Amino acid sequence: MLHILFVCCAYLIGSVPVGVLLARIKGKDPRKTGSGNIGATNVMRSAGKGLGIMTLFCDVLKGFLPVFIAIEQGDPHMFVALVGLAVFLGHIFPVFLKFKGGKGVATAAGVYLAIAPMTLLICFVLFVVVFLTWRYVSVGSLAGTGVMPIALFALKAPLAYCLLSVALGLCIYIKHKENIRRLFAGRENKISFSK
Repeated sequence: MLHILFVCCAYLIGSVPVGVLLARIKGKDPRKTGSGNIGATNVMRSAGKGLGIMTLFCDVLKGFLPVFIAIEQGDPHMFVALVGLAVFLGHIFPVFLKFKGGKGVATAAGVYLAIAPMTLLICFVLFVVVFLTWRYVSVGSLAGTGVMPIALFALKAPLAYCLLSVALGLCIYIKHKENIRRLFAGRENKISFSK
């Protein structure tokens, strides 16, 4: 029973729409500007870099904490993976926003930070290289997401974590379907480093 409650709490933590709440500080709503996404990149576009960075940090943190607590409690790998899935699904299907949430990359990164920090580092380096080369956050995110299951399998991570990475990866790719269409059409927004 406690395990069920913990999974439900993880989902509710994931459901907290950090980007929407922070953007309100400047009277903005990321759902009504740019891509309409509630994640860090669109919050940055709609409410500024500072709030975008805060959104990124908080979305990673909410993915990390429930999974880290489950690991520290000594719970089995399968349960830890279930907690990770719950917090991730909370972010992309938040009950507080009528199940219309973000794309899940930052929250997934938080989950991976708890279960496989070195593997996350590998994928983060790939993200940075791809992003700096083409300046598309979406391309970097998809590259890192695609490599994560391969890296986990290669490094012989627990099977539950490998399966979790496949599930999270599929969801992230599905949530990025509009970005992928814009990329093929040459209409995806680049991040500019100039003022």
